[in-house]
Amino acid sequence: MTGVRLLKILKTLNKPFYTIADLEKITGLERNSLYVALKRWVDGGVLERVSQGIYLPMGENLSSEKIAAQLYLPNYLSFESALARHGILNMIPYTLTFATTRKTKKFILRRQGVEFRQVSSGLFFGFEMKDGIHIAVPEKAFLDQMYFVCRGNSSLDLDEMNLRNLSAKLIKNYSERFPEYVQRRVEAILKSLTRGSLV
Repeated sequence: MTGVRLLKILKTLNKPFYTIADLEKITGLERNSLYVALKRWVDGGVLERVSQGIYLPMGENLSSEKIAAQLYLPNYLSFESALARHGILNMIPYTLTFATTRKTKKFILRRQGVEFRQVSSGLFFGFEMKDGIHIAVPEKAFLDQMYFVCRGNSSLDLDEMNLRNLSAKLIKNYSERFPEYVQRRVEAILKSLTRGSLV
């Protein structure tokens, strides 16, 4: 199959990305032959290899966030990534961080780290659809981050955050679904904010 023919077929299918299994069915090639063809198509500018076993037609204008959001369902963008996107976190994190009810998993996508962090089904809430993906509201992203900080699985520099833009009422409401140790930690932070200090 030529690259031009492949692109025509992929255009009609209009999927966000294609796996090895997808391309095996589409091309009818055996796995070993497919690997040879994939190398030729990537080198020839027909396909973009965005992650191990994940391909896109070259030139597709899909953000890494949108591709990542389709890799491991269900999920929503949260933690540092959502905090930065909402302007709460001043730093731009290198890794895209999502919450999922499935096992924690990491990918490399377009040379960028993507991490899906497992949360319980009871904590899988507080997000909205925006720009084609589910994104945690700022208060929920903060609580998700604090949940992992309290468990020793992440860190958070409060000096790099604009917490005053968050709704204390919504944080308190959402925090009731989190373990008590998270509630205590968050309550202490909210109290320090009302005194005009993050210390």
